[in-house]
Amino acid sequence: MVSVELPRVVVDPLPPIVSRLLAGHVECVPWEAVRAGEKRPVDGVYSYGHQAVDGPWLDRLTGVRVISNHGVGVDHIDLDAATARGIPVGHTPGVLDGATADMGFALLLAAARRLIVGDRFARGPDFNHYDPGKLLGLEVHGQTIGIVGLGRIGLHVARRAAGFDMRILYHNRRPRTDLPAGLNAEYRDLDELLAQSDFVMLCVPLGPETAGLIGRAQLARMKPTAVLVNIARGGVVDTEALTDALRDRRIDAAALDVTDPEPLPRDHPLLASEHLVIAPHLGSATEQTRQAMAELSVENLLRGLRGQALLHQANGSLGVSTP
Repeated sequence: MVSVELPRVVVDPLPPIVSRLLAGHVECVPWEAVRAGEKRPVDGVYSYGHQAVDGPWLDRLTGVRVISNHGVGVDHIDLDAATARGIPVGHTPGVLDGATADMGFALLLAAARRLIVGDRFARGPDFNHYDPGKLLGLEVHGQTIGIVGLGRIGLHVARRAAGFDMRILYHNRRPRTDLPAGLNAEYRDLDELLAQSDFVMLCVPLGPETAGLIGRAQLARMKPTAVLVNIARGGVVDTEALTDALRDRRIDAAALDVTDPEPLPRDHPLLASEHLVIAPHLGSATEQTRQAMAELSVENLLRGLRGQALLHQANGSLGVSTP
């Protein structure tokens, strides 16, 4: 019997679902086997846990034909470095939009209705009678939501907001001319959106233009009754500025699925705020979505190894595929 040499792919620790999909197709090379000062011949890279992939790290490898990312966000991958080396970078847009938008609204509702504080109170010894004046929250239906980044995920958020009879504002680099029929969303510049919104939801990718997009000046423009929701990337928000804004009650609450750094140090003062709802980056964490992400990211990898166009490519300037 003639043995077939499988393509070698650098991987970080994988969940069983991805391991099963890769079995029989590639030989997995552990991430820690890529060492400084060595040149390791491999055919591909599969990024599951958002390990940093930059130029110096790629220079430790030879023969890389594709990088596939399990997820849509690729801020941990230096796209310019990959492009300069002729390496397409696959990612998984589309399949996680609905789940991430659901998470955004779960966070929004939890913060507005003080659900986490209420849960703790209901379990504790002090809940011995019903008090209609305790733990009053904020209305959601009929209020104004400002969506920063009306892309795929932002549109899903807008559709959910419409179901709550909310007035929908949005901010992009430029107004959209292709809004879905029946979706009534009004464009605003960022300052106007922050000043007019009862809820501000961040849905932008992290890049040079959006890093630190929400800082002290932007938080100061928000209503004192407003809630900030971040389902984008932690680096879009100045963490220290947000910590101070919640402490000083300059905004009512924040609800975060992502932070900078991630995770926050266990003694970070933001974690002590009763006006914070926080989740450990669960935006796409449903059984169905993670299955779809695994299938798409593995298909991108295998296509790249075969020299075929990726289904979704983050660095489309290579001319192989586009997101």
